[in-house]
Amino acid sequence: MKPIDWKKVGKGTLFVAGNFAAAALVIGLLLWGLTSYLRSYTHHGVEESVPDIHGMVVGEAEHILALQELKIEVIDSTYSDKVPFGTIVEQDPTPESHVKQGRTIYVTVNASGKRQIIMPDLHDISYRQAETTLRGIGLVVDEEYDYEPSEYRDLVLDIKDEEGLSIEPGEKIAVGTKVRLVVGFGRGTEEVEVPSVIGMTYQEARSTLLNYRLTVGAVNYDEEEIPEDELLEGEELPKYVYRQTPQEGTIVIEGEPVTLRLSSDIEKAATDKGDEDEENWF
Repeated sequence: MKPIDWKKVGKGTLFVAGNFAAAALVIGLLLWGLTSYLRSYTHHGVEESVPDIHGMVVGEAEHILALQELKIEVIDSTYSDKVPFGTIVEQDPTPESHVKQGRTIYVTVNASGKRQIIMPDLHDISYRQAETTLRGIGLVVDEEYDYEPSEYRDLVLDIKDEEGLSIEPGEKIAVGTKVRLVVGFGRGTEEVEVPSVIGMTYQEARSTLLNYRLTVGAVNYDEEEIPEDELLEGEELPKYVYRQTPQEGTIVIEGEPVTLRLSSDIEKAATDKGDEDEENWF
């Protein structure tokens, strides 16, 4: 058995240890360089105090934030009559917060006008249900009602704005608008003379009948005379009353319903004689 040459062994060990030390040094330098780069890239330790931009318009706030290498983004709008239109009312992060450069500040601005909503069709439903619906969509309902004779009691006949003008279903109205309900109290006891609503649109006829303390009964429409594919997109043909029952001049009790037949052909209002059996209308 050959004796171990410890000198050779010592040299080999030193060589291996030297390689490990060199590799560790290289890895350490790489890690240090990568960490330094990431710190520089992410602005580690570099923070900015968020300025208070409440009450500024977006353009002004954008300039102020850019000086501190911050960005701005509008994420929502609201409405208040207590602050100028178009100004910032909320910001996130809040003023005095410390954030890194390049951070986006999210803001809410005061809209230049009240949000608009679409008036739903609440005719002929109970006034309590109508109140709940109107308040739920952001309108203010007057605690006092206008009452009109009607075929049925406690149903909504009309909705009016503060100027007393009717608000039709589908009409746009600003949130917070005050409205008043016109509610039916059933049939009255006085006699009224039925007016002519021939040639009127449905809404015109309805308003006229209400003014005479009468209500709209059944309504029937003729088929369209113009094919739908010939209409412009979103276009609807206007329809006009060409027959009514009871006829003009008839004496009835207030609250009596008047049945209507409508057509997009306005000529029918001038030529129809109403000879058709009325029982076959509906």
